[in-house]
Amino acid sequence: MHAPGRPEDLERPERLWARALTLAVLERACTHWKEHALDEHGLWCHSTGAGGWWRLTVFDGGRAVFVGQDPDGSHTHVGGRQIDFLAGGPDWLPWDQLREDEAGNLFGFVYWWENDAWHRIPYPDEVDEDGLDGAAPWVGSEEEFLSLAAALGADGLPPERRVARFEATTRFRQRVEDGTADETAVVELLDAACPDGTPPERREAALGIAARAGITGARTRT
Repeated sequence: MHAPGRPEDLERPERLWARALTLAVLERACTHWKEHALDEHGLWCHSTGAGGWWRLTVFDGGRAVFVGQDPDGSHTHVGGRQIDFLAGGPDWLPWDQLREDEAGNLFGFVYWWENDAWHRIPYPDEVDEDGLDGAAPWVGSEEEFLSLAAALGADGLPPERRVARFEATTRFRQRVEDGTADETAVVELLDAACPDGTPPERREAALGIAARAGITGARTRT
């Protein structure tokens, strides 16, 4: 990945969404080191390390926004002034939420998908890093995505179980991307990821975030 990040570093929104949702489901089921949430503003990761974060929002009509910050890597000021990461952004951006983010000085990067490509502002020459790689190294690398997914709650797994986990993670990501994922797919992922069983509350949390993401049939018990 380039430093600072470039639009071509990010893969297409449907693949990013599939990876992000897979990480969120595994996180809910296997560990709570990072906090993922899904609301009307998109899919969030509230702690990528040292207070970093990202949010992916995918809209109808083939548009998307990916924003976030890596406190250790995002260069957000030039000459003592905060960079305007929203300068020249298109009218359809979720401006209210983005202005709220900006007011909290939370941006290290803002990318938007339009006309079949990612875009961002032209960075000042002084910006040598925007934190994209630190906050979300999985956006441009399937290998990095699988490595992160494999690390979630996998301590002590024997090699054959690790292989099964990799395979199940890849299948689930593909099914989410293809729009064919259902509750069975979620359960298969959880069974491979947590072969010794998932505490009921974590299993329900994983199914719940899948349901909110539109995974057909995924649900929590009432």
